[in-house]
Amino acid sequence: MPDRKISVIVPVYNTEEYLGRCVESLMGQTYREMEIVLVDDGSPDGCPAMCDAYAREDGRVKVVHKENGGLVSAWQAGVKRSSGDYLCFVDSDDWVDKGMLEEMAEFFSPGSGDAKEVICCNFVISRPGKETKHYHGLEPGVYEGEKLQGEIKDHLLGHENRRISMSRCMKLFSKSLITENMKYSNPALTMGEDVSITLPALLDSKRVVIMKEALFYHYFFNAGSMVHKYDAGMYQGIKTLYGTIKDIFQAKNRASGKGQADKEYIYLLLLAVKNEIRGGAKGYIGRVRKICMEEDNRALTASLQVPVKDKANRLLYFVLRHPIAPVILGVKMAFRLYN
Repeated sequence: MPDRKISVIVPVYNTEEYLGRCVESLMGQTYREMEIVLVDDGSPDGCPAMCDAYAREDGRVKVVHKENGGLVSAWQAGVKRSSGDYLCFVDSDDWVDKGMLEEMAEFFSPGSGDAKEVICCNFVISRPGKETKHYHGLEPGVYEGEKLQGEIKDHLLGHENRRISMSRCMKLFSKSLITENMKYSNPALTMGEDVSITLPALLDSKRVVIMKEALFYHYFFNAGSMVHKYDAGMYQGIKTLYGTIKDIFQAKNRASGKGQADKEYIYLLLLAVKNEIRGGAKGYIGRVRKICMEEDNRALTASLQVPVKDKANRLLYFVLRHPIAPVILGVKMAFRLYN
């Protein structure tokens, strides 16, 4: 099988401390038919100069400098500059094993046409002094035809633990799956940005591979990142994401789409409630009640129940269905005791 070119797209913003580890892990890949597209999203630190230095050092490195526009606009710019048959996304504070691309490429489908496939490895979350392994919920294997439809496409969303991670990272995508679906990725999304491209790509796929073990991708858990702090705009971001998910399912004419979207929204509401209870300042009880008592939310949670197994999520789900002040206070105290 002839080598197929892989473009690795790395959005870069304010990660000067970690960028070297990331890029060097990519430059050291054993798979040689590749390019690395570094997208400087108007980074205010030393990242732009570092990107240019890597391009001078290695001819496989391309650099895109652009005004700051956020994560979605950055990876979109990288896609437009890429020339590979397959796309891989890596965040600039993460890193990968040197054999990742070569081992994932072993699962390319035969033939030379557009396979419309997604190949998924697994990942490790790296915290100071601790690493945890994370796998997709599905059994390793190749999914095509009715198996792909029944076990993946009908169950992409609406589960407490997803069958396939919706991260755009840890995957190889046939390029067409991304370019044909970029219209669904709104740079204004502030919550679940990856869902807006990974969801339509998987819905359009003809072949999905879940690799066994394959813990190649290292996700750096930066406790200081804004991602892990209180977000006053999270609930509005969730509502925008919910609308995007419904639009994608409708555009793809998926019969199971509405049910998946509604269930997913309930799980996302648990995140919104958790965000307020754990990190919200004065007035959090009122904000939690507003989320839970909003007319559409109340109607949906009353008509549609979802299974919840995680202990913390059970508490949040109880708040969602019974948003009275004593319950909210009790759950906040429980979080303080056990976290």
